[in-house]
Amino acid sequence: MMYECGQCGFKKDIPDKYEGKKIRCPQCKATVRMSSETHHSSNRYSLAEFVKRTTEKENGRGLFQLETEHLLEVNLDGMVWTKAGSMVAYTGEVTFTREGVLEHGVGSLLKKAVSGEGAKLTKAEGQGVLYLADSGKKISILELQDESIYVNGNDLLGFTGDVRWEIKMMRKVAGMLAGGLFNLKLEGKGMVAITTHHDPLTLVVAPGKPVVTDPNATVAWSGRLAPELRTDVSMKTFLGRGSGESLQMSFRGDGFVVIQPYEEVYLQAG
Repeated sequence: MMYECGQCGFKKDIPDKYEGKKIRCPQCKATVRMSSETHHSSNRYSLAEFVKRTTEKENGRGLFQLETEHLLEVNLDGMVWTKAGSMVAYTGEVTFTREGVLEHGVGSLLKKAVSGEGAKLTKAEGQGVLYLADSGKKISILELQDESIYVNGNDLLGFTGDVRWEIKMMRKVAGMLAGGLFNLKLEGKGMVAITTHHDPLTLVVAPGKPVVTDPNATVAWSGRLAPELRTDVSMKTFLGRGSGESLQMSFRGDGFVVIQPYEEVYLQAG
């Protein structure tokens, strides 16, 4: 059996009797427990080892579960809504239908027409296992229990069919940031999957302690909050001496806001 130190790379042949025992590297003094994964690299990087390492893990059979932090497994027995284009694979008998133009009424259709990207959804129905992902973004699963949450349309990966949803458009400065001003309000009981670039951060909003965010970095917020858009456009901004954040979302009240360490760029409609 080949011992290979993960710290300094020192290699040495050792007897198989050390399997499962801790070995101290004679060169850098790091300690590692010997196992089949610490064998010679020809075994560690073999095709069989790759398949074993990356094969689907059976971590329970919940409706929504994370296969990896970037891949959502949906154990489908009925219907779920998914972000259009997010399906990467499936097994079983599953059919996909794009959201009907009047599925949520004329008002929703008009909002989509104005917003351009406007949170396009696909309905997945049947029985099987569905795998969803979105550009390698990190996935978080939320379970609503008679609660409501707003999610930026671009950051919504999917939700179960029992969750009620409605497209919402912020009233003020509606033409300044097309994609970021259109969100989905999700409420009731069910599962919701959202995505973020890197790890999300949740900020608590409390009376007297408002939170101001960049719309492009804002992912979601609690349903009882009603954010206001405000602008910070001044002569200094135009001269390049302002904050550079000319459009902001202001949250006041009691709730939370989810942000990501990344500013998504939305295409202007038109």
